[in-house]
Amino acid sequence: MRSLFWRVLAAFWLALAMVAGLSLLLGHALNNDAWIIARHPGMRHLAAHWTELHESGQDEAAQALLDRQRHDYHLFVQVQDENGQRLSESTVKPHRPPSEPPPHFDRHPPRFPGRQLSQEYHSPGSDQNYLFIYRIPHGELLKWRQDSLLWPISALLIALVVLTLFSLLLTLSITRPLNRLRSAVHDLGRTRYQRDSLARLSNRRDELGTLARDFNRMGARLQDLIDSQRQLLRDVSHELRSPLARLRIALALAERADASERARLWPRLTLECDRLEALIGEILALARLDNEPGAARPVDLGELIERLRRDSALSAPGQEIDCDVQPGLTLSGWPDMLERALDNLLRNALRFSPPGQPVEVRARSDGQRLRLSVRDHGPGVASEHLARLGEPFYRAPDQSTQGHGLGLAIARRAAERHGGRLELANPPDGGFVATLDLPLARPLSA
Repeated sequence: MRSLFWRVLAAFWLALAMVAGLSLLLGHALNNDAWIIARHPGMRHLAAHWTELHESGQDEAAQALLDRQRHDYHLFVQVQDENGQRLSESTVKPHRPPSEPPPHFDRHPPRFPGRQLSQEYHSPGSDQNYLFIYRIPHGELLKWRQDSLLWPISALLIALVVLTLFSLLLTLSITRPLNRLRSAVHDLGRTRYQRDSLARLSNRRDELGTLARDFNRMGARLQDLIDSQRQLLRDVSHELRSPLARLRIALALAERADASERARLWPRLTLECDRLEALIGEILALARLDNEPGAARPVDLGELIERLRRDSALSAPGQEIDCDVQPGLTLSGWPDMLERALDNLLRNALRFSPPGQPVEVRARSDGQRLRLSVRDHGPGVASEHLARLGEPFYRAPDQSTQGHGLGLAIARRAAERHGGRLELANPPDGGFVATLDLPLARPLSA
């Protein structure tokens, strides 16, 4: 669990505990007889003090104590032993003279206008039990309650202030990061997102910090995709301009030429149309790699490589392709995507490999990874250009063969969609090798 979860949970539990505790305390203060007896200044320790005077034979002093309580606190006290015998003169004033009998119709004489409380007290010295009956007017009890409840009410107010401040801090700790996330989402929607704009928030060790780190990764990924799309549009515009310009020139020449000259220009027009169609096809193939490929399926690599070898033999009959594939090698992925990537790697290798030198295709499993390499024995590529190979429309400066620089870009993007990578290198004994390092497990679909 993250700390944000515990903070929210602790805040609610703290609020509940404090409110419940204060509610119970106030309830006891208002309704519990024992609580009143233990805290009322006229009743606190009265039983012990009276018992000490009574058992020591000081009955007059004990009665005087009860009279003082009546005078000072308007507290009327009566004491009885465990047999119900009265041990002190009642300090309660009767409602009518004792000699005057109540009327025959007065079956329910008026009660004392106050609250009656009782306390059983056990004397530790004589092992006797006493019953103390207290009667206090409602007005006096209410006045004492108001005074005695001042501190619980003050504690309740302090608790409310503390809970308010704590809730405010907790709310700000949640809403302020959310506002920063909202601002970052707004900037991302308007393509004004700055990389690591939530770097400070991502340092938090809670759910919001995790969300900020994920958002930074998502924002950086989306920004890379936007930048790559913009660069792709610029490169496509540049690459399409050349064949279109050649077509315009050839058409202009054909309009002014005679029949024999037109017949000579038609093959050139057809060639430029074929080049333009091939370029558009590669651009579409690269763009389709970003679409949702659907569910992954098992791919028999031996069958796939053999089919590509037969197709390459038809297009380049003079070139030899040496295949070494581990038997029973199967990959979970997307066959069309892998076939297009391998086809591009084979075409590049056949284009640069000199006559008489075979193109080598190797496929081996290394734990949970697949290593699929295509090697030619051509001139290779200068080491300073290896890092940029695989970018759309990038071609090494010393490359003389025709191409649009999209073959390796398609292969690299296909490897990334499978959760792998494309590795390019110049072997020590010469040539050029392109290796697809792919996981054998099922890749992500996006």
